Amino acid sequence: MPHRCYDRSPAHAGTFDGTAWTPGTGLGRRIGKEDAVSVHTAAGFDRPVTTATFRARKSASQRIAMITAYDVSSARLVDAAGVDAILVGDSMGMTVLGYPSTLQVTMDDMLCATAAVARGTSHALVIGDMPFMSYQASPEDAMRNAGAFLAAGAGAVKLEGGAHMADTVRRLVAAGIPVMGHLGLTPQSVNQLGGYKVQGKDAAAALALLDDCRMLQDAGAFGIVLECIPAELAAIASAELAIPTIGIGAGVGCDGEVQVFHDMLGLGGDFTPRHAKRYAELGAAVTAAVAAYADDVRRKAFPGEEQSTHLDPAVLEEVRATRAGTVRRIAGE
Repeated sequence: MPHRCYDRSPAHAGTFDGTAWTPGTGLGRRIGKEDAVSVHTAAGFDRPVTTATFRARKSASQRIAMITAYDVSSARLVDAAGVDAILVGDSMGMTVLGYPSTLQVTMDDMLCATAAVARGTSHALVIGDMPFMSYQASPEDAMRNAGAFLAAGAGAVKLEGGAHMADTVRRLVAAGIPVMGHLGLTPQSVNQLGGYKVQGKDAAAALALLDDCRMLQDAGAFGIVLECIPAELAAIASAELAIPTIGIGAGVGCDGEVQVFHDMLGLGGDFTPRHAKRYAELGAAVTAAVAAYADDVRRKAFPGEEQSTHLDPAVLEEVRATRAGTVRRIAGE
């Protein structure tokens, strides 16, 4: 699949006419495979990650680190940490919006979050997760909605499904919209799957998944998320494909990994999915910090002198003289 890769993401300066994405002006020089393999140095990041970077990383056997983010603050933090890609996932429905699943998430929800993440990102590739029924009904719906993601600042979109989505992927790629696939446990199909269960456990299902991988690659997808499948199956898929696989609950044999921001930082309550590892307990830290703040407010320990400003004494005297007799007094003071 041909890629148009530049030093600056076209998502920040371009147009989508309903048929094709046209990068805007002011774009940097074209970059190639030799540039994409190493996108940062010890001194910092020297160029943004692109879809070409993904393929080059696989060729160089360099794993890809990806994480979700849903707002400008979290995007700035993970971008500064050096992740390769930020997925604006429809998981925000459960982690941020309080929905019982991802099925309630709308295009408006996703575009708002994508625009915020794009504003907080300068290095990582921003991938917009197309929500339920934003692409399944027709390729035309998919084209219009995927274009809206790029206009919001994403550098690529992700959609779920295998062989039945191949034609849609092919049409999006032909229009200049980079697409990442998603196979295995596809949360938007949770009702059909009968719950959040490991997929591809029997021979027929495993072989079907491998066929789906090949069809998405042939359709032009630049990568595929493999969610909750046996590690051995993920390793086989990764070995067979020329495009990178990004695992989540799929073992270490994938070409990269994606995790949910809230899961890995302890912001999702007591429950931690089996595929996640907690690298910090920020939820407990936030609760303790806010409790300390509330206590300080109630004890009049905050704000203190260092957080306060004061009137000039002469101005204060004038104000007091003018308002004498009009200031209400609290009983007992």
